[in-house]
Amino acid sequence: MKRFILLIKQIGIIVALLLFNLSFAQNSTVAGVVSDVNGAPIPGVNILIKDSSKSVVTDIDGKYNFSNLKNGTFDFIASYIGYKNVMFKIEVNGNVIKNITLTEDNNVLDDVIITGVVNPRTKIKSSVSITSINTKEIERSAPRSTAEIFRTIPGIRSESSGGEGNSNISVRGVPISSGGSKYLQIQEDGLPVLLFGDIAFATADIFTRFDGNVARIEAIRGGSASTLSSNSPGGIINFISKTGKTEGGTMSTTFGLDYENFRTDIDYGAKIGDGLYFHVGGFYRTGEGVRKTGFNSNNGGQVKFNITKEFEKGSVTVYAKFLNDRAVAYMPMPVQVSGTNANPKWTSVDGYDATRGSMQSIYLSHNVGLGTDGNVRREKVANGMHPISKSIGASATFDLDNDWKVSDNLRYSANSGGFISPFPAELGTATAIANSFGTGATLSYANDGTAFNTPNGLVARVHMFDTQLNDMSNFMNDLRLTKKIDNLGVTFGFFKSMQNVSMSWLWNSYLQEVSDNNPRLINVKDVNGNLLSENGLYAYGTPAWGNLARNYDTQYNVSAPYVNVSFDASENLSFEGGVRYDNGKVTGSFTGGTATSYDINNDGILSAPENNVFAVNTANDTPVNYTYDYFSYTLGGNYLLNAKQSLFARVSRGASAKADRILFNGLDYLDGDKINALDFLMQSEIGYKQKFNKGYVYATAFSSKTDEQAGYEAGANVIRQNNYKSLGLELESAYDLSDNLNLRGSMTYTKAEITSGADKGNEPRRQPKLMYGVMPTFKFMDKKNTLGLSFIGQTKAFAQDSNQLVMNGFVIVNGFVEVGLTKGLSVNLSGNNIFNSLAITEAEEGNITENTVNYVRARSLTGRSISMALSYRF
Repeated sequence: MKRFILLIKQIGIIVALLLFNLSFAQNSTVAGVVSDVNGAPIPGVNILIKDSSKSVVTDIDGKYNFSNLKNGTFDFIASYIGYKNVMFKIEVNGNVIKNITLTEDNNVLDDVIITGVVNPRTKIKSSVSITSINTKEIERSAPRSTAEIFRTIPGIRSESSGGEGNSNISVRGVPISSGGSKYLQIQEDGLPVLLFGDIAFATADIFTRFDGNVARIEAIRGGSASTLSSNSPGGIINFISKTGKTEGGTMSTTFGLDYENFRTDIDYGAKIGDGLYFHVGGFYRTGEGVRKTGFNSNNGGQVKFNITKEFEKGSVTVYAKFLNDRAVAYMPMPVQVSGTNANPKWTSVDGYDATRGSMQSIYLSHNVGLGTDGNVRREKVANGMHPISKSIGASATFDLDNDWKVSDNLRYSANSGGFISPFPAELGTATAIANSFGTGATLSYANDGTAFNTPNGLVARVHMFDTQLNDMSNFMNDLRLTKKIDNLGVTFGFFKSMQNVSMSWLWNSYLQEVSDNNPRLINVKDVNGNLLSENGLYAYGTPAWGNLARNYDTQYNVSAPYVNVSFDASENLSFEGGVRYDNGKVTGSFTGGTATSYDINNDGILSAPENNVFAVNTANDTPVNYTYDYFSYTLGGNYLLNAKQSLFARVSRGASAKADRILFNGLDYLDGDKINALDFLMQSEIGYKQKFNKGYVYATAFSSKTDEQAGYEAGANVIRQNNYKSLGLELESAYDLSDNLNLRGSMTYTKAEITSGADKGNEPRRQPKLMYGVMPTFKFMDKKNTLGLSFIGQTKAFAQDSNQLVMNGFVIVNGFVEVGLTKGLSVNLSGNNIFNSLAITEAEEGNITENTVNYVRARSLTGRSISMALSYRF
């Protein structure tokens, strides 16, 4: 009986298949192969039928197939980033074979952008300044960190000297007043990584990693950024993930040739069903890094996954990320300066190479003290910047009836981790440092008791920035509803976010010799020979800064409705504008520290440091309960002069709210009217875009005005309050000088000025007048191999707002050569800072004693590093 039933089922299936085939007997297929001019297949090419929802993507062999097409005439469009679009017409009356050849095109003004716009547009038709970078262009600049990628974007100033995070990022002369990226949002797939870009010790780039999951990066400056995201009036940098519509993947292993680093990346994506795609990938790495730390400083990785289902009128994507990484954090370090403030000579200190050294050491491997629960805790210095992020999200978009469209993008991220790094609070001679503990005090090495005798004679007073990131979790949701009425498009949006800021500052103070080879800790004795320190630690706290033991437990609840209107006045003239209202509710508490006696090492004896242990005072919280709100607006227009030229203009105003940096300032945190919680940014810009047969040029003139109410900066232990203005010009271009030689470049000129306070009329600190990047690329041996260089530089800038000490201009030369060994397999040799330039990006001191030798605390870009990668694309 069972066999009979099984036979009936099989017959039923066969009959159903026959009926299915008969029902489509009158339909046809269009298929073929897409290849480049050399005949190599191109996977991932998008081919769509105009005025329909039908589209396909070529597979790893460049093949595509449209099935079940009714007979008739169709217009097809084939597109792929970096290649010219191909449009063709086919009269379908039976099966058709159509092979397509794409030619390379560096004319990125035809790229479709999705960042900072409510509806995708090509660059030449958009009224915003935006740059898109694909993975190949990123490889050309041989970056050693995520922040180094941003240095090639015009208008963006990225001080990437802090390692793989903790970078200062600014835009168009807007000041770097408190660290991080205060006026600029870093996003992943259209949602902010963190609600605030300048949270102390938890900047957005710490929780962001570039790897094979990224399809491209889009960066918008000014424009609509203020109305399409919170706390982003200066711009948005958006990491856009691969979706799997391009079948295939990459496996690569990278290792340092002159420094210790080993990293493996793997990613793969494919179609797994009708309209169903997935992509998965990640990396793991380990090593000391470019600078010498004496231990395994970089250790960890990331995994990301997404799956997309396409429907007839829309799609849904579900995605997830797990990040658990450790990366060394570089603080300012000893640098020697002579000459004058206006014409200084920056060099390395004897015994400390500013391009390779670090303050980390095997002699300072742990930081011990009292935790927020009152118990002894021990943190490894090797943990450095330690982000842990577990994210899950989903995005959906659907075309509805009567020209309505709805989309939603949501994500929850459980973020935590830590930040620990030694910060030199003071550099001084042995005599000066010893005398600060009392007349007649002496110094000796903690490891063996011998007298201090470092050749350079310098001692660093180190504050260990040991910060626990207890809970930096957030929820983001961006809902949009769009209605299209003839040439008018109206989008209603609502953004909702919950951001936790829970962290603990558990800092201690040490004495350390100035050396780039595992600097030793130093003990201090009073005139009677009594120890005032233990193994180099002289204080459980930071008495030189008033003891900054702290605990933050606050939550930021933001609701932001917004409206965006686009209007195509004619085929060539379009307008776009928007209004946004941000309302923030801040609740929670914070607390400072208190002194106590505690036997930290449990030896039964209270040492000098243990008699005054500074710890978080959990019994004396300051409550926080206030609100803030602000309006943002933008208005822009674009005029298409012809198919290859356009003009645009825009004016915008937005704000950036403060988070943790407003706390501990003695304000009334129960009354929003008494809180200086907002900093405002007003911008205007006018731009010109020109396409050529072999390239493009993009020019934008801009002006900005920043009203900055106040912000606390931990490194300098001061509150910054200034207003600023700037004028400038951005240029971006690419051109094919020949079939094998391409030249890309960018330049930003900025004239910035402080317009209030004691430094009125001066230039903002660390703001060069000119930043530039030039990247030639040459293909050789039948275009199978590539040689590239990048020249990234800037002119001089002032170390501080007082405009005394000058940081010299510099140019960093990077390069790579990629050789194809066989199909899909290549080897890449890249060099960063090939000529080992000493490039100072920031300095704590604002002046020097002229015509003598000075020792200051400064951060420089890392020195020369050479790496090799073996990659297989499949």
